[in-house]
Formats: sequence, C-alpha cells, structure tokens
Amino acid sequence: MIVVTGATGNVGRTLVRLLAEQGHEVTAVARRITPADVPPGVRAVAADLAQPSADLPATADAVFLLVGGDLMMSGDPAVVVAPFADYGRIVLLSSQGVVTRPDSLSHGRAFAAYERAVMHSGTEWTVLRPGGFASNAYAWVPSVKANRTVAAPFGDVGLPVVDPDDIAAVAAAALTGPGHAGTSYELTGPAPTTPVQRAAALAAALGEEIAFVEQTREEARAQLLAFMPAPVADTTLDIIGTPTPRERTVSPDVERILGRPATSFADWARRNAAAYA
Repeated sequence: MIVVTGATGNVGRTLVRLLAEQGHEVTAVARRITPADVPPGVRAVAADLAQPSADLPATADAVFLLVGGDLMMSGDPAVVVAPFADYGRIVLLSSQGVVTRPDSLSHGRAFAAYERAVMHSGTEWTVLRPGGFASNAYAWVPSVKANRTVAAPFGDVGLPVVDPDDIAAVAAAALTGPGHAGTSYELTGPAPTTPVQRAAALAAALGEEIAFVEQTREEARAQLLAFMPAPVADTTLDIIGTPTPRERTVSPDVERILGRPATSFADWARRNAAAYA
C-alpha cells in the first residue's frame, strides 16, 4: 500500500491517479476529501497531519508526504513525521529553497526542518525539491476569464517553472522503484520562462489576445497575503524577482528519472487551457 498525503492538490491528485493506474493499492489523504475525489478502488481518508488520525494506516510500503501552508510554518516536524516511521519509504515534497534560500524562514529553514525529521526517521527516504510550479498560473484564471488580462510583477524575469504532473511522475518513480533511497532531487522545467512569456503561451493556447500588466512588488504582495503567510509571500517575491543563479538553472533530474524531457510551460498551458476559457 502507498499513502499519498495532500491527495487533492496539484501534485497529489495526479500522483494518486498514476499509482492507481499502475495497479498499486492507494490510500489518499487530505483534510477535506471524499470518495468522489479519488479514482475507483482508492481509499479516501480525511485527516489533518497536524492531528494524526487513527484512520491512517499503521504501516505501508511508502508514503508521499506533503506539508503545506500553516503546518509547514508552525507544525512540529518530528510529530508530523512520526506516524510514518514504520512505513517502508518516505518521499517528501520539499523546496528548492532549502539549498537556494537556506536563511529563509519558510522555503529554507522550515522545509529543512522537515527534511531533517524525515532523514532521521529511520525509514528509507527521498527528498524532492521543486522550484516554482507552472500551476501558479492558475492565479491568473479570474482576470483572464474576466478581461483577458494577466497582472504579475517582474514580467521579464525568467525561471524554469516545473509542471506539477512531472513532480507527480518523479514521486511515483521514487515511491515504487529502486535506486532513489537517500537521494535529493531538484525538479525544474526544461527552460526559463518569464511571466510575459507565460502570458503569451496562455494566449496561444486559447487562441486569443491576453494583455500583460506589470504589477509592483507591493501590489503582488497584497494578493499573496490573501492565501499565504507573510514569510512565504516575501520569499516567493524574492525568488521570482531576484532569483539566484541556481534558481535560474535547469536541473536534469526530471529528464534523468523519467527518461523524457521535462514538460514545457507551453505544453502545460495547452493541457489546462479550458480552465481559462
């Protein structure tokens, strides 16, 4: 059995589907999840990792561990990881910021604490460190739908954003295959793209014009604070505004693990164009 936490998110939902299609027994865990949210044959368990549930399997072959939002900033990593110590393998979704922003309270120190807890759990482990997600462009859905406009800061700053489906595919490989124990992977897309270029890719996918509006950092921060803690928002803006050389660099890990190139943002946009229509 494989347990997938964060099972209704951009990575977890695809990961559950991939594992089920491969014939694995899967338990999908999220705070608010119902059987309607998962493929047939997958067990859905509503649980909050801040308050580990007795419904979680006492043991399993592997677990995909996603620690989101408030729990990342305020949870006790040892307590969160402890229920999975008797599992055969832990694959942790961490952040590239552990190596590129080690002094950041959120992307650096908070994720590093969870990495240490996993590495010291006594269980076989693999750590995934993605950069920015292509799916962050879902934040543009309301404005694209309303008036075919994208507003974002740092319009000409490029980063190799990664398709969450590629993260899920790498996670599936790490959960089920040999050769990944004790390894950390950095996951990026195949090439840097700027917000202006991503807006153009969405326009091409829709077959319509999309206007790009440059935001100030302050305007963008106000939007981010509506759904993320201030330290996360501030570090996010630092990354997308003044990325380090490593954050701009394309990692070979997705292609090396999957045997194919990482998915481009343009391909992500074509696959998800219906969300903006």
